[in-house]
Amino acid sequence: MFFSTIHERIRFIFIVSVIILIAIIIKVFYIQVFAYDKLSSLAESLWSRELPIKADRGEIVDRNGEVLATNVTTVSLVVVPGQIDDAEAVARDLSDILGTDYQDMLKHVTKSTSIERVHPEGRGLDYDIAEKIDALGYDGVYLLKESKRYYPYGIVLSHVLGYVGIDNQGLSGIELYYDEYLTGADGAIKYFSDGKGNKLELTEVYEAPTSGITLELTIDIDLQLAIENELDNAVSKYNPEQAMILAMDPDTGEILAMASRPTFDSNNYGDYTTEIINRNLPIWMTYEPGSTFKIITLSAALEEQTINLFEDTFTDTGSINVDGSTIHCWKAGGHGTQTMLEVVENSCNPGFVRIGQTLGVETLMSYIDAYGFGDKTGIDLNGESTGILFDIDKMGPVELATTSFGQGISVTPIQQVRAVSAAINGGKLYTPYIVGAFLESETDSLIEKIEPEMTREVISEETSSLVRYALESVVANGSGKNAYIENYRVGGKTGTAQKVENGSYLDGNYILSFMGFLPADDPEIVVYVAIDNPKGVTQYGGVVSAPIARNVMLSAIDILEIEPSKEGMAKEYTWLDKKYSILPNVVGMSKEEATKTLKNFKIEYSGNGDTVIYMSPKEGYYVAEGETIMLMLG
Repeated sequence: MFFSTIHERIRFIFIVSVIILIAIIIKVFYIQVFAYDKLSSLAESLWSRELPIKADRGEIVDRNGEVLATNVTTVSLVVVPGQIDDAEAVARDLSDILGTDYQDMLKHVTKSTSIERVHPEGRGLDYDIAEKIDALGYDGVYLLKESKRYYPYGIVLSHVLGYVGIDNQGLSGIELYYDEYLTGADGAIKYFSDGKGNKLELTEVYEAPTSGITLELTIDIDLQLAIENELDNAVSKYNPEQAMILAMDPDTGEILAMASRPTFDSNNYGDYTTEIINRNLPIWMTYEPGSTFKIITLSAALEEQTINLFEDTFTDTGSINVDGSTIHCWKAGGHGTQTMLEVVENSCNPGFVRIGQTLGVETLMSYIDAYGFGDKTGIDLNGESTGILFDIDKMGPVELATTSFGQGISVTPIQQVRAVSAAINGGKLYTPYIVGAFLESETDSLIEKIEPEMTREVISEETSSLVRYALESVVANGSGKNAYIENYRVGGKTGTAQKVENGSYLDGNYILSFMGFLPADDPEIVVYVAIDNPKGVTQYGGVVSAPIARNVMLSAIDILEIEPSKEGMAKEYTWLDKKYSILPNVVGMSKEEATKTLKNFKIEYSGNGDTVIYMSPKEGYYVAEGETIMLMLG
């Protein structure tokens, strides 16, 4: 009995032991095979550490590959508190070098964390500061390579490009709108440490960062520089409250140049107010467009065939009465009897009231809607406004009349340019855009090309041809004469819009504008200039803005290689008009020969010698006779 009991106990213990052994084997097998990766990862997470390596943002380039936004290498300070033996000494030395508070630095180096980024005082360090920190030789103190955004052209294109914050995150402009494309994938240096943070003698792992995507804009930097220069000149000459210039390809919607004043430097955005930084006037500013809006009314009437440019007439007495309200013409006493073409040339408000009346409220508003007014254009920039239109149900005869010549409604410059582009390009309304392609950052190979997007067709090619003809006549024979360029077909329309404040018009306070394009028969560029309340000058768009637009278009002729034409309308000069001549090449001529050749111009000489070695402006430019030509002698 006794032995039998012992035997059973032994057998029981054996069975239990076998079961336990089998369980252990199964557990070990499970750990080794099925749970290895998970458990290894958990273990690794306990003793692995990472020093982050920030990725470069993708570059931004113009349509020809010129760099507009890039990165410069900088360094930043991080500390590993667990590796620091003498926190007080480290904090003291770092605070002395960085010029920061000792107690703040002590908090950084004693913080209960695996890795502490010293922010913001340790970000974007100059190399001389970084060398001093490196020379300390402290364990647990690291300098990491980072990149800082840099804009080579400073204030140029600043509202379009925008800027980035200290963490390289886009905060405005293209930088914000396309932030997810421009932001790369960060890398890291992985190392291993014990529970106290001490570095273990194990292999480090380097994970390389990946740069963001390169953005190729539709902007032409040469044209952009030209409009920036014109804006600077306008600010210096007229001291306006604001000013802007916008240029677009009417056949695609590509933005070729865009700038406004006041402006800022994206490299030093902290020096400027948010009011300046966040106001990209071409897409943000809303105002009564004035006479440039007459292009829309004209195109609608021509499409609906409610007027004939050449056969229909209107007698302007200086004013017109609409439902008890008197609307005046800019010319006292009026223009007398005019053809509708002359109404357009003279920018006659009463005449355009009559054109609007031929259309009626519903028809005119249907075209205004079709041209995209009252809605955002969809341009790939943040901060676009919509403008304000009359509620069609509340439009009476007076509202119809004022809308016909661009008063009582509110639009943005980009809406204007988009709509006019459709009116002159054959009737096609395109979505404006500013990023033309996405490129691989390392190789510049094409990832995606952005194609023009046509929203709708507003008017016919036949109507568009008539609009172009009428607007070319405005420049040759009407209020836009100051935009005329010899041997080139230029179309355009002036605008003089009285500003509104708190529901009332301001006396003597206008936004002066000009909408121009060339060649008039097949436009390659539309240029819009708006100068807000210029000082010390006659308040007419044809006087202030048209010459500026002319200068921009002269630059465009050279940059876009637009061919001259002998088929355009000839300008009838008066004694008040400046005459322009093509500047001949006098480089290589003697001083005497150059003087004779440039007899219609003023000449200023510099340098010693008798031979012209340089001239400004250069040959081929159209220059007003009597203007000064700079000649350098050698």
